[in-house]
Amino acid sequence: MSKCSFDGIGAVVATFLADEGVKGGQVVKLTGNGQVGPCGDSDKFCGVALEPRAGIAGVQVKGFVTVSGTGLSLGAAILVADGKGGVKTAAEGVSATVISVNEDGSAVICL
Repeated sequence: MSKCSFDGIGAVVATFLADEGVKGGQVVKLTGNGQVGPCGDSDKFCGVALEPRAGIAGVQVKGFVTVSGTGLSLGAAILVADGKGGVKTAAEGVSATVISVNEDGSAVICL
């Protein structure tokens, strides 16, 4: 168990219309004006969705957030969606800092 918690530090959350299939905790991409949807494999993402309700979702666009991740290393990273709601490293994508990588396949990143 970690002695440090980064939950919510610097969080900036904006409200978007949510396409069908958006789930809390997954990375999302812009699909229209003020609208987000699930990411496909290698899509650039705009943030991490909070639990959607009635076609609306809060999306964390800045700050520390926990995501599922594949092949992540600590430090500066370029990330894209992995097509399963999480992130993976890539040559081009979203700049972030990986703060911790957990045994359960989750990671804390700073957007």
